[in-house]
Amino acid sequence: MTKKRKHQEDFQKVKLKVGKKKPKLENATDTTFKTKAIQIPEQLKEDGVLPTQNRKLNIKDLLSQMHHYSPGVKHNALLGLKDLLSQYPFVIDAHLSNIISEVAAVFTDKDSGVRGAAVHLLQFLASKIRAEQIAPFFPLVSAHLSSAMTHISEGIQEDSLKVLDVLLEAYPALLTDRSSILLKNFVELISHQQLSKRLKSKEKLSWMLSVNPNRRVTSQQWRLNVLTRLKKFLQAVVDGSSEKEDEGLQEQKDSPHSVRNPVCISWKVHANNQQHIQLFENGGLRPKINSSFRLRSLASVMDSAEKGLSSAENLKGFIEIIIPLLIECWIEASPAQSAPILGNLLESESQQLMQQVLSIIHLLWKLTKRHDETCKMELWLRMNYLVDFKHHFMRHFPYSLQETVKHKKKDSCKGNKHCMTSSNSVDHLLLNLTLCDIMVSLASTSTLQMDSGWLDMIRKFVTDTLQDGSKLNSKQVNRLLGVTWRLMQIQQNKVATEPLIKAVYTLYQQRNLLFPVRTLLLKFFSRVYQKEDLRTQRIRSRSKVLSRWLAGLPQQLALLGLRNPELSNQLIDIIHSAASRSNKELLQSLQASAARIYDPLDGTLVLLPAEAQRRLVQLVYFLPCLPASLLACLSRCCIMGRMSSELAATLIGILHMRSSFAGWKCQVQDNSVNDVDYFSFLFSTLIGFSREELTSLQGIRGKPHISQTQLSPVRLYLTDLDQFLHHWAVTEMICHSLSTVPSQSQCFDILQTGICKYLVGLVVIPDSTAGSVLCAINKLLDQACILSENLHKFLASCCYSLLYFLLTLDKEDAEHVQKRDMLWGSCISALALLPRLLRLMLQSLQVSRICREELPVVAQLLRLLMQHGQLRSHMITNEFLVQQIIKDIMTLKSGEVQEQWLTDLHYCFNIYLASHTQGPGPINAVY
Repeated sequence: MTKKRKHQEDFQKVKLKVGKKKPKLENATDTTFKTKAIQIPEQLKEDGVLPTQNRKLNIKDLLSQMHHYSPGVKHNALLGLKDLLSQYPFVIDAHLSNIISEVAAVFTDKDSGVRGAAVHLLQFLASKIRAEQIAPFFPLVSAHLSSAMTHISEGIQEDSLKVLDVLLEAYPALLTDRSSILLKNFVELISHQQLSKRLKSKEKLSWMLSVNPNRRVTSQQWRLNVLTRLKKFLQAVVDGSSEKEDEGLQEQKDSPHSVRNPVCISWKVHANNQQHIQLFENGGLRPKINSSFRLRSLASVMDSAEKGLSSAENLKGFIEIIIPLLIECWIEASPAQSAPILGNLLESESQQLMQQVLSIIHLLWKLTKRHDETCKMELWLRMNYLVDFKHHFMRHFPYSLQETVKHKKKDSCKGNKHCMTSSNSVDHLLLNLTLCDIMVSLASTSTLQMDSGWLDMIRKFVTDTLQDGSKLNSKQVNRLLGVTWRLMQIQQNKVATEPLIKAVYTLYQQRNLLFPVRTLLLKFFSRVYQKEDLRTQRIRSRSKVLSRWLAGLPQQLALLGLRNPELSNQLIDIIHSAASRSNKELLQSLQASAARIYDPLDGTLVLLPAEAQRRLVQLVYFLPCLPASLLACLSRCCIMGRMSSELAATLIGILHMRSSFAGWKCQVQDNSVNDVDYFSFLFSTLIGFSREELTSLQGIRGKPHISQTQLSPVRLYLTDLDQFLHHWAVTEMICHSLSTVPSQSQCFDILQTGICKYLVGLVVIPDSTAGSVLCAINKLLDQACILSENLHKFLASCCYSLLYFLLTLDKEDAEHVQKRDMLWGSCISALALLPRLLRLMLQSLQVSRICREELPVVAQLLRLLMQHGQLRSHMITNEFLVQQIIKDIMTLKSGEVQEQWLTDLHYCFNIYLASHTQGPGPINAVY
């Protein structure tokens, strides 16, 4: 009993009292803790090197999230990248490699949202990155694109076409460089390989269309999507190959070893035997060496697989694969399969698919023509595919669009139970024209008899389309004219070509045609005319329709005016080409429209730009007749300043070549330019103002437009500097033409008569007219010429008025200061050539009639005349007059302080004139 109690004492239960805390156990765990805030300021700071977006993530953070397993994180990372790069575009250049590689990697992501964000980001990057920047990384992009196009997932395949659209739009040249891989991918998207049943060996594989019921769209719609991208891709290939051909043609020009150095020739200088023209073989380029050996290009070093469609072998192989597949697509969409009752009516989706099929074949045909063995390729295409094309393509030709009937709501169509609507996204006419273009490319003159059946169908369709009066766009007209031209080449007799030309002319006569359409028609007619002109050298059988078209061009040019300068330029080029070939109908029409074309107020000549004006001036040479009314218009065009002085000089030179004074050794056209009319043109252009304008000037008085002096009856009208310089440049060409007239004395008499009739007696004369008259007198004057008294007095008055204007000219007047050298030179030359002119001018200096302010001007004029070397002998002859003028000046200034200008006058007289006299002169007595 005692032992039991002892044992219980070891494990005694503690009795708790009410109100007391429970004592802690010896092995109790202390769960109390204390917390303190941890501050890491360096991690909270933004990175000073890399910018961040609104979520405080920089480019490295966003790119690292692209590897996250969560689609949401990757989607947000793509959106963040677009946000960051739009705010800081410079980040693209610094991290271009990483950005491209990460974005391309998600082309094959399983989540559709991630792929969609990647496409949007790629589209954004394409607008920021140039082709040369992305070129080093484009193989990686192309590899990811190829992987997406051949992916087992249908969604990834569909999104790969969106990526392809972006790359085709931004980088077509880079994408087409890898055409060998992408073309195979296109084929695999709509078909699969199958071993040919005809061959037991596995050497030849055939392709057949595939059907995938798991797709969200129908098989036909999927093929349409793929073929649409294939057509865009082939179009880029065609455009790229054409650019390379153009670069090849320009290669010699761009080479530093073959730079063309143009020879600048001044015909005016050359005509005077002052310039020798040296001609070089091949225009200064390296001589062309005829050799049968050719250097191998760098492109030939590549493997044929790397060349893509630039290799004839690869192109043939692709055609053999794709054409059967395209024919199968055509058969599925053809009217016989879709709606047998409707015949050749097509639904919208079927027509779109058929349009893509024909467009792809058309582009492949274009590529075949780029190779050297074009004829062999055409024969190969005809032999392999003409039968299938006739059977499938021409079976229901021509095709038209079926209008679909859709039920509308009552609000939209209250009165009609049904509303007829048709899709505007398809063009059944372009479908038929593309088919025509493909078929006529397989025909030739040698196969005309075999192909007459379906060629007649095409010819009838083309003719009806041209004549039905419907509005056609430029794309349709371009394809239509291409088929028409090919038909004319296949059958070149007039019976077959004349209806086609007439049909095109019917379209040309439509009003309000679009400018691109009008341009295409003009180019077509010009091409037909040039080819006919070459052929009619042997067979004189011109098309009546073509002659009618040519005859209407000058009238169209006159009516067009400034409404469309580009179209006017095209008309001028065609007219110039036909006029240079002496087309009778065109020259007659050009003669009839010349008055409107060369009208100085609103004619085509003065409205168009300088280059078009130059071409119109050249047309003057081809006009059969140049009547007085037309010459009057041309004179006004020369002097009104609405065309350059160089062009006016060219026009004057052309009229001189048409005149009887050109010195032709052979017989020229009779009565093309009448001599009287020609001199009237030269005189009117020399004066620079019409009779009405000169009459209106007589009422102008006072400054700043008039310069007048009391010693001359002629007042000067001060023209603008631009008008003066233009008139002076034209005057030089007029003087040159007048100087080439054989009988100079008769030419001078004509000029003298004109001046006395139209200028003598006028009170106000433009300064440019006065200077031009003096310039012409200086050019034509010789010993046989006799000047009338009226002309002498008129010229003397003009000389003093001009000299007075130049001496009183303010140095700050920059506009008129530039006239000084030209007017001063013409006055001095006239005074030196005509001593009587100098005497008359000195006699008119009656200083007693002028005011005191004009005395220093007269003194300065006398001093300058005495100092001039050419006039010194004439001034010595008129010494008595000079002495009398100086004496009169001293009389007026007697009793006043002698000014410096008077002292200078005395000094010059004593130096230049008094030293040649015998004994003391009257000036010494004055001192």
